[in-house]
Amino acid sequence: MGDVQVLQELLQTGLKPLVKKIDANAYYPRDFLLQLGKSGFFRSDNLSPQEVALREVKVVEETAKYCMTTAFNIWCHLASLTYIRSCTNTYLKENILPGLENGESLGATGLSNPMKYYAGLETLHLQAKREEEGFRVSGTLPAVSNLDENHWFGVIAQVNEQERVMLYVHGQTPGLKMKEKLDYLGLNGSATYACHFDDVLIPNEWVISEQADTFVEEIRPTFVLYQIPLGLGVTAASVECIEKASNKQGGSNQYVLIQPEELKHELKLLQNQAYHLAEASVASENWRSFVQLRLQMVHLTSKAVHAAMIHQGSAGYLQNSAPSRRLRESYFLVNLSPTVRHLEKMMSLFEVMK
Repeated sequence: MGDVQVLQELLQTGLKPLVKKIDANAYYPRDFLLQLGKSGFFRSDNLSPQEVALREVKVVEETAKYCMTTAFNIWCHLASLTYIRSCTNTYLKENILPGLENGESLGATGLSNPMKYYAGLETLHLQAKREEEGFRVSGTLPAVSNLDENHWFGVIAQVNEQERVMLYVHGQTPGLKMKEKLDYLGLNGSATYACHFDDVLIPNEWVISEQADTFVEEIRPTFVLYQIPLGLGVTAASVECIEKASNKQGGSNQYVLIQPEELKHELKLLQNQAYHLAEASVASENWRSFVQLRLQMVHLTSKAVHAAMIHQGSAGYLQNSAPSRRLRESYFLVNLSPTVRHLEKMMSLFEVMK
């Protein structure tokens, strides 16, 4: 199991020099991500689920202080790990999971559309037909991140009105076509691809669950939990940026409405809640707790990055400045599934169900 000092050394030497290249040139930090695995930060053997969750929350948080694109890639990989750790498929657990945990291979999610489907926001984009060898899948996913032809990713496809199946897909599967997307406001270094399935055969060995509806309910708390430290890290970096600018222009930043003490107080509260959710048994926690904290986190992150832009002044308005990068990163967090409007809808439904 990797420790804090090793992680900080990796971030300082392996990631920090690449941050501008990742942001400006859509550079995908594959080697850094693999090195995290080689250094033990994704391993789950001999650890409780709570120990694994807390460690991985902190890895995402610390990485997001430097670069939320890379932290988001880690989240994609952790989501992928969650699917395999949680399934009952012996083949995936014995043959695929070790490589994903040890820095030999990487994983992606593919569940943006399904998460919206289960919230009543979209229809499922993938259709599956059952065959003796597995499932034939057709359709298109608009965006799957942390992906390349050697990676794995999870998908959910509609078999019929009552049945949906969750599958694990390799990037080199025959019939799968991937097209990279590089026209985003930020996070273009996230290796995001549109994935088109043309009658793609997914063998039985790669079936995560034939009861996708139930399986999603099991994994979605962890799926959302690992997104929260994206905001924790970006907010912490924004607070530090504000504090460093305290003496600008004769100390006039003291008159800005939002001050670092306020942000630090709010950040600490959300950080403690995130650690609590990680340390608790996910099954015993209310799903609402995860949704509510995720929503609170994105609002605090938005507040912090906008405050940092004000405190920095014209220096923050430069295209390649750290504050403007974090501003763009925060808008991605707003639109990362579950999006703010998705979260707000769920919170509204929780109120109705009281």
